[in-house]
Amino acid sequence: MAFKTAARIAMSDGMPQCSPVLLEPIVAVEVHVPSDATSRVNQIVSGHRGQLLGFDGREGWPGWDTVKAHMPESEIGSLIIELRSATAGVGTFVFKQDHMAELTGRLADQVVTNRKATLAA
Repeated sequence: MAFKTAARIAMSDGMPQCSPVLLEPIVAVEVHVPSDATSRVNQIVSGHRGQLLGFDGREGWPGWDTVKAHMPESEIGSLIIELRSATAGVGTFVFKQDHMAELTGRLADQVVTNRKATLAA
């Protein structure tokens, strides 16, 4: 019990002094769409806080493009709905964990506020 108390005191004293930051997972996304929908998909990715890396023709699929981007993992959930809507139901995507990035601004404030509300309840 003494070690738990010592750890709690150390964390409560040390955390404010070390300038902690919030990190969010960033995923590498490859979106496969017909060529005529590429510009709409670029707008969708940008609207989901995505960073476009570029696009190329999809190998072995004439008339299709592959859009590559980095996006926050929290934005992936609603991506499929907008993607299918923009591509008449044929667009797909795959993603994998890429790196962690610092979360700042209004979104970071929301996370902190939600966490405090959860702890208070």
